[in-house]
Amino acid sequence: MKGIVIKNTGSDYLVHTEDGTDISCKIKGNFRLKGIRTTNPVAVGDHVVITETAGGDTPYIISIEPRHNYIIRRASNLSKQAHILAANIDQVCLVVTLFHPTTSTTFIDRFLATAEAYRVPAVILINKTDLLADDPEAMEYLEAVTHLYRTIGYDVLHVSAKTGAGVEAVRELLSGKVTLFSGNSGVGKSTLINDIIPGINLATAEISSTHDTGMHTTTFSEMFTIPGLQDGSWLIDTPGVKGFGTLEFDRHEVGHFFPEIFKYSKECRYGDCTHTCEPGCAVKAALDDALISQSRYASYLSILEDSADDKYRKGY
Repeated sequence: MKGIVIKNTGSDYLVHTEDGTDISCKIKGNFRLKGIRTTNPVAVGDHVVITETAGGDTPYIISIEPRHNYIIRRASNLSKQAHILAANIDQVCLVVTLFHPTTSTTFIDRFLATAEAYRVPAVILINKTDLLADDPEAMEYLEAVTHLYRTIGYDVLHVSAKTGAGVEAVRELLSGKVTLFSGNSGVGKSTLINDIIPGINLATAEISSTHDTGMHTTTFSEMFTIPGLQDGSWLIDTPGVKGFGTLEFDRHEVGHFFPEIFKYSKECRYGDCTHTCEPGCAVKAALDDALISQSRYASYLSILEDSADDKYRKGY
């Protein structure tokens, strides 16, 4: 029997089968030993084959069909192990906030670079814009961030989960697609999803007044159909993340995942230029001419540091 994994709690997997039934499944222990170096060998969005059951026996996932893409990040324990956020997705919506809490541009850039590496189109949703309306400096920063990413080629939408502003535009963006929602804790991702899918009632929480950071409300990944849109409209909710560790990027390829850096890298003197200290580097020249932003270049350097051999201890 075939189906798609729509929920992963770490020990159980809910599979939506081809006949429309949701079945709770497990995986056998040796499933983890097939060369998949991830904390979750089966991910939400995976198309799987499960055993036929009778007499109350527990069904098992016995195979995964080839993934056409996925989003992955380094596990938070500093090892080289990875965690797959979701598989077989059409796009990712990165939910960010500029204040209360602040999403760093480094986090945004690391996420976007990973999406580029795994060929997943990305959209930036700037939430809580209602908090900025009466602050001219905050509005100026909003426009600057929006301009930066739009000029690179990313769609940027302004939304307010609290007031509902921009939510309908987001719904239109999701029609007919499998979309992953991700972001830092506290950016209002669950509240936004509640607006998009009425009646879903995901848990929400106030951010910490002491540290201006979010608290986890989503504890596992789950996939939901979006009513009122065309068939095939799915939204994948994931737990909030604090940081985004990149995984196994080749130092000479990191620039490929920054569209504006890749554009100018074609003019570098050396084909394997890392855009750090080499002579004749067109990327450094573009940086000096303000054709590449300092914040994006700093994010690029941070990923180069990730790829250093001694940055993370080896996984067991």
